[in-house]
Amino acid sequence: MTRIVLLLIAFIGQLYLMVHASQTVLQRSRNLWTVELSTEWDVLGPFPIHAREQQYLSPSFPLNLSESIDLNATYPSSYADNGRVTWSHAESDAKGNLEVSFPGVRWKSLRDTEGWAALQHHAVLRTTLTVQPPSSVSQTEVPPPHLLVQIIQGSYFTILPKNDACKVATPKWYAGNIYNMERALPRAVELPCAPSTVAPTTYHLFVSGDYEVFKSKHTLLRTLPETRREQIRLFGDPHVQNSEVPVQMISINMTVEDTILDVVHEDSLDVVCDFVDGHAFGDAVGIALRSVSGWWTVDGINMLDGDSNVESQSYLVERPAHVRNWQGIALQLQKSTRLAPSQTRIVPFRVSQTKPFTGTNISFELTLSSTEPENTQKTLSITVPVIQVSQWSSSSASLINGTYFFASHIPTLFVAKTPKFENDGAPKAPVLALHGAGVDVVTQTFWPDALPQKNHSWIVTPTGRTSWGLDWHGPSAQDAWGSLDALVTILKNNTAWHPWQIDPNGRAVVLGHSNGGQGAWYVASRHPDRVLAVLPAAGFIKSQAYIPLTLSRSAHYIDPSLRAILESSLTPDDNDLFLTNLVDTPVFAIHGGNDENVPTWHSRELVSVFEQWNPNSSITFKEDPGQPHFYATVFDNEQVQSFLDQVLEKSVPPSPSRSFTLTVALPADSGSLHGWRIDQLSIPGRLARLNVRVDDGQVHVVSSNIKAFSIDTSVFSVHPDSLWVDNTRLQLPSGTGQAGPVISFRAVDFKVWKVSPTPNTVQRSGRVQTILSADHAPLVFVVPDKNNERELSVALRAAHDLQIYHRLDAEILRDTEVSSSIGLGNLVVVGNDAALAIKRTFGESSVKKPTPGNVDGPGLGLVFLHPHPANKDGKMLLMQSTDDSGLERAARLFPIRTGVTVPDWVIVGPDADKVGAAGVVSAGVWDSDWDWNPTMSWVF
Repeated sequence: MTRIVLLLIAFIGQLYLMVHASQTVLQRSRNLWTVELSTEWDVLGPFPIHAREQQYLSPSFPLNLSESIDLNATYPSSYADNGRVTWSHAESDAKGNLEVSFPGVRWKSLRDTEGWAALQHHAVLRTTLTVQPPSSVSQTEVPPPHLLVQIIQGSYFTILPKNDACKVATPKWYAGNIYNMERALPRAVELPCAPSTVAPTTYHLFVSGDYEVFKSKHTLLRTLPETRREQIRLFGDPHVQNSEVPVQMISINMTVEDTILDVVHEDSLDVVCDFVDGHAFGDAVGIALRSVSGWWTVDGINMLDGDSNVESQSYLVERPAHVRNWQGIALQLQKSTRLAPSQTRIVPFRVSQTKPFTGTNISFELTLSSTEPENTQKTLSITVPVIQVSQWSSSSASLINGTYFFASHIPTLFVAKTPKFENDGAPKAPVLALHGAGVDVVTQTFWPDALPQKNHSWIVTPTGRTSWGLDWHGPSAQDAWGSLDALVTILKNNTAWHPWQIDPNGRAVVLGHSNGGQGAWYVASRHPDRVLAVLPAAGFIKSQAYIPLTLSRSAHYIDPSLRAILESSLTPDDNDLFLTNLVDTPVFAIHGGNDENVPTWHSRELVSVFEQWNPNSSITFKEDPGQPHFYATVFDNEQVQSFLDQVLEKSVPPSPSRSFTLTVALPADSGSLHGWRIDQLSIPGRLARLNVRVDDGQVHVVSSNIKAFSIDTSVFSVHPDSLWVDNTRLQLPSGTGQAGPVISFRAVDFKVWKVSPTPNTVQRSGRVQTILSADHAPLVFVVPDKNNERELSVALRAAHDLQIYHRLDAEILRDTEVSSSIGLGNLVVVGNDAALAIKRTFGESSVKKPTPGNVDGPGLGLVFLHPHPANKDGKMLLMQSTDDSGLERAARLFPIRTGVTVPDWVIVGPDADKVGAAGVVSAGVWDSDWDWNPTMSWVF
């Protein structure tokens, strides 16, 4: 109750500030542009499409927006009787809510043979928006407006002029908020042509509407209070709504941004830890700022006394900064943070204390500077609310928001549920609890409340970056382990919390529900040595099994060998392929017998595959007859809790069988099994397996597609004369393990091995999506300094998507700002001129060609992963093109969502607009040394 009251007080305070600030803005800018969105929509569709195929297809498929549109034309579609569809009409309500359906399609007949795959479809939606100029008398001096656009559950949108006098050769496609992500800011969009300052100007708005069944929360939300039911993610099975007809539900909101402001504080994205008895539960604070116009750098902070001027909360004011240490608490700027025009970033601060802090808010001033158009320095006053909670005890459970720095610089939240009692001996391992898709653990307690409190074990609930994240892959998995490690450090650093410490070995029991159940299979099988047991509930196997790709448009045109190379980028996510890594781990799989969201057969099949690898494995399957996707007792029952208690009480890692097999697809994203690790693959893009068998004291190893591996002898003991690799005895050096516990091995020929005198480097290639995973932030975008309008737009769009979907930080540099001290974060180089700047700075060899020969031709987009020029552990992604349309195609392949088939490098041509991935000109996976890999390359 105390927590709720404090939250309410903080909310009322923030509401007051917001209202006061908005009144101030209105006083300063009475005459604004306005925009009106028509409620009348033209609709073309449906067309069959598989999930994520719109990343390759043109969002306007089958239209060419450079040509006039005939509303009487018909188009081929296998979903319609007689195989043709034409334009239809739809109306949105006054709030911009639009429902699109095609009741004339015989959906039941389609799904009777094709299942859920038949429900997924694409449509093109078109309406108009009208921009009204301000009523100011000095209209000639009025700058063109920026629109703030929020399109929820639409995949892409673009704005084009309606007037033929203004032509746009290549539309800019902006990603919509298709997942309805929490706390998502609208996107700032520049109009393609400046509107008239004396009369209304009308534009076309095109939206790519794509119906996806994938991981809808319909079923879950039916069990929740009415106030939560509006948060439906994607569309789901229409049967849940007692209908055969799938309905796209899209929401569009547009406003005009008041550009009189320079930088605004977006407090909904702030990251602030709770304070327990006055002590910060974490060391990170993040303040979200958005540049309305101009390039601004946050380069200083001064603490205030808490009585800062409310009027300065929402815009920059020029006034002297003053320094005051307030109540024993201070924030230190971790890294100067630059904002590009329209960009939002979370500015990182480290918390330090000299005594307990009991206040309900923290006030400070930020110093900002800009060099454009002239040198300017201003300050921005900020007040953030603080939640104070009492020290937890055995009488009641507490949920505490903790923070840490993800990838060294990104302030990140997690939620920790306290144990009932202090440690009664050695600290116990925690439970790592992975939420389902669309569940926001920051503002909703639904998920941690569903997990019974444990006697001596903490329950750690990471965000996974956001409520969807990357399906607990890549940075989402990184965040899961990072949250656990952060809690270990937080408890260790405060002596009052030492009786509640966690086992410092970093191991945990991993459980999850729905997408989190899939995530539990994923996280545990990729890092088995960190896992004591796994409890996946209602988890799906992989995306291709959840919604098959059978109705793919590109499949009708693509070379099967090209398709195999492209789909190799999905292999790292296929949980069934990696179950070998868990056969020694206790597993308790759970599924409702009448799950209409994730069919029950997924868990049954995973258990079947598991037992195929080891019929004597420790796996239990609990199918609850008649239960839906989520039910209150999914984890809260005696059988599950008894299993969990037994594992947590022991808190010891599983012992190895006499024979076990490690399976790896991406070495950089995979950990060890019983101390054995695969570091490099012989042919990246294919699976690698390492079988270890112990027989009469001899260790026999059989490798498959492995170039380098290692053993941690502190985990798995190997005697110097007992190791056989691929039927050859390896003589280990005398004193093995004395210089360090890890022994590295490297193939010098096919299955000919030697001990490496230096540690193996870990292969980091495999697919473009790995650009999102890094030990250091931010992700740095490099764009040309001159004539960069298109490249800067691509970088800003990608940075916006990264912030919404993953809360990943991005910095944008112009190529003239690139230096040898560019930093350790991964790089994204946008445009040909920016790539040339990398070559000039780091040498000609810093950028390789993706294919032999020259790349030439109109409309080609190039996306390829590359070693970081200044960080051996980092990566660089180059996005190049032969023209603007090619760059737009490359931009749509930037890895925001899972399930997009992009290996290490892809060259995509204009045919992709019509035939999807079949329009790829060349594609491939690098070898383990970032060189040409002929086995996993396809060239047209």
